[in-house]
Amino acid sequence: MRSENYVAFFTVSGFFIGLIFSIFKFDAIENIIFYTVAITLFFYLFIHLILIFYLREPDENTRFFEKNEYESLCNMQIDEIKKREQRINAMLKSIYGEDLPQEGV
Repeated sequence: MRSENYVAFFTVSGFFIGLIFSIFKFDAIENIIFYTVAITLFFYLFIHLILIFYLREPDENTRFFEKNEYESLCNMQIDEIKKREQRINAMLKSIYGEDLPQEGV
């Protein structure tokens, strides 16, 4: 379950617990609003503390970029392209001789 779901659940739970507590305990509307907001804020901050200390992301999806492997693969492909280009030029020279057709004509 994602951490946002925990935060939302505990915030809403804190709101209703605070509302029920303040309705049973206080008669003045200012006290009801203040304690409802205070208890909701407490639940909100409390779940964030719990998530900070106890919820960890799994390390299974952690991948590092292998720069040396990537560069060697790119260099190998560049060398392969150069070899193919040389073979194609050799074939064209054998067909047309030294008068190769111009590119884009």
